[in-house]
Amino acid sequence: MARWCAGNGWPVHPLAPQQKTPAANCEVCRKDRHTAQDCPCVSAGRWCHGFHAATTSLDRIDSWWEANPHFGVGVSCGPADLVVLDIDAHVAQLPDRSRLLPGISIGPAVTLTGLATGFDTIALLAALRGQRSPADDVDTLRVRTPSGGLHVWYRNPSPGTRYRSSVGSSPKTALGWQVDVRSDGGYIIAPTTRTTAGSYVVVGNARYPAPLPIWLAEELARTNHVPSVTSVQPSPALARVRQAPKRARGILEQLLAEVRSCAVRPEGAGFTEKLNRAAYTAGGLVQGGHVSESEARAYLLEAARYARPNQDRRSESIINSALPAGAQRPFHPQGRS
Repeated sequence: MARWCAGNGWPVHPLAPQQKTPAANCEVCRKDRHTAQDCPCVSAGRWCHGFHAATTSLDRIDSWWEANPHFGVGVSCGPADLVVLDIDAHVAQLPDRSRLLPGISIGPAVTLTGLATGFDTIALLAALRGQRSPADDVDTLRVRTPSGGLHVWYRNPSPGTRYRSSVGSSPKTALGWQVDVRSDGGYIIAPTTRTTAGSYVVVGNARYPAPLPIWLAEELARTNHVPSVTSVQPSPALARVRQAPKRARGILEQLLAEVRSCAVRPEGAGFTEKLNRAAYTAGGLVQGGHVSESEARAYLLEAARYARPNQDRRSESIINSALPAGAQRPFHPQGRS
């Protein structure tokens, strides 16, 4: 399995026999407190410091597992460009509904009866977004854990965007209760690895990670898993877009969402085109009397700042060009809310 993973470009490192943790450091590293970056063992090809020593070198891999054939296999997620959801099924007391999905208000009208594990949490998030739960994603590699949880493997299709690892109970960076994220700064246990608790078994027919779904990438950006993206709360002005006619509201909200979605990709997301299209449409809505120009500019600039927080001058230039151009064609959507 170590060779198979390395052949896919996923750096691997040994896990202690029958355990989920990395193989022990050498005696020097155990006694001397130092970072992996300062350790000569890593550059010398030893397995000290866990996932920091991960490699795709078949020669090194062979030497490690020849030294101990009972080693398990860990995959360093960041260098492998992997984003893995670790969905837990632990028996635990349900937290307050405000902590189930960080940043999402779950009102009292939503019943939580039966919600007991991370499977329910990720299913709730997917349902709120109108998507299939990753736990049911048959198109990507899924691995059942000995405790009954599930590892859902995805490939990061935009390596320029990095994702933090997190645990579902983190107060600052978390996707959902009992849903951990393994990416930069973390590792995942390779399928077929056996521990004292049992084996990690592939579920379904998929044997390779599918690209990270766009909606999940957006959720990871929203929940502070992307270091370069600062979480931005909608401004009071943006909320007033809901007073526009129903069709106008839907069109504008969709276009603004497309602009904001560029946050997950520093390059190649079509930011200029999406902002231009949103500003042009907003100009038509302004001329049609459905929203004021100042509010339209607030909506557009807020979305642009979320996607490209340090590019106000560029964003304002796009808006200043497209907004008056769109005003030449007043937009009169049918139907009122």
